[in-house]
Amino acid sequence: MATITEHTSNCCIDDVIHDKVKTLEESYLQVQFLCKTCRGKMFFSKLCLFPFLPPLEVKTKFYNSEKSDLFLEVQIQNISSSTVFIQKVSLNPPEMYTGEELNTINQAGEDECTFGTRTFLQSMEERQYLYYLKLKQEFSEKAGIIKGLTEMGKLDIIWKRNLGEMAMLQTIQLERKAPVYGNMKLSLEKIPDTVIIEEPFHIICKIMNCSGRKMKLVLKTYDTDSIRWCGNSGRYLGQLPPGSSLCFTLTLLSLKLGLQVISSIKITDKVLKKTYVCDDLAKVCVIPSMVKMKN
Repeated sequence: MATITEHTSNCCIDDVIHDKVKTLEESYLQVQFLCKTCRGKMFFSKLCLFPFLPPLEVKTKFYNSEKSDLFLEVQIQNISSSTVFIQKVSLNPPEMYTGEELNTINQAGEDECTFGTRTFLQSMEERQYLYYLKLKQEFSEKAGIIKGLTEMGKLDIIWKRNLGEMAMLQTIQLERKAPVYGNMKLSLEKIPDTVIIEEPFHIICKIMNCSGRKMKLVLKTYDTDSIRWCGNSGRYLGQLPPGSSLCFTLTLLSLKLGLQVISSIKITDKVLKKTYVCDDLAKVCVIPSMVKMKN
């Protein structure tokens, strides 16, 4: 606050007012002026608006897995002209998911940050964080029928410009547009990492009814040049109410080595007489048999 004892006519007063920004939102500063004239006391005030731009630009992107789990990629860039110290970056996942940080590596039995002990970002420097969001079991049925834009928790970043000064909290609200699966979603629940050529192996699939009506499903499989299905085709899977799911096991074998595509699956809804073709369901690595190699 500045105090002026006398202010002559047509005179200008210059004064510098210092204040500290405590939030990352728009800041308001109210300037008040009180004076005494021959006519008595006069008072007026002015409200000044100061938009505050945080020094960190944050970009987020969600990646879908074969299951209903998600991966979150976070890119943080210092767009200011000075150094910014990052104290902490934490993810607060939504109710349906549990969050896990993937930003550490195991060194000699201890987890160390992938960025080391360096906690600051130079001007225009960028840093990338990765998180794994696992769907809770009790929400597995609900996840398949979520549509549109959904809230995915928030990301808290604690930073400061200089050591010793008060830290600032920057919160990023996370949103994700749910993928459109149509009336039905087919996903893999379990598949081997590697299989032996010409030896049967099992995969577990899951069908989710994303429509608003009941389905009657029939499964048919077709052989390809590299994949042979075991068992009878035309298997009746039963009725599937809206928003529910069912799991089933398939047996197959591969005739070729290398990375082979599991495809040629058709599921027919007997109610609407509509067939869903499921190609490129997954890929499996086929290796030779060690017994045959020794012989």
